[in-house]
Amino acid sequence: MNLQVTDYLYDQDLIKKRSVVVSGHRTSVSLETIFWDKLRSLALQRHKSVNQLITEIDQHCKGSLSSALRVYVLQNIHKL
Repeated sequence: MNLQVTDYLYDQDLIKKRSVVVSGHRTSVSLETIFWDKLRSLALQRHKSVNQLITEIDQHCKGSLSSALRVYVLQNIHKL
């Protein structure tokens, strides 16, 4: 399914809070739906679970995990 950015603008639940496991610790992360979808696609492309990918990103994160995930998606979107 190839959704456009404008399709996400009409999503009533634009920001989704999800539970994830980062380095063995359960936490929650709030991201816009489009970022969750692209993060999931990047994880699949790398043959990793979303939790594994988030853990890797978190290991290099110096601030907000949500912000780091958004930046990661934006930096890697061209690889999808």
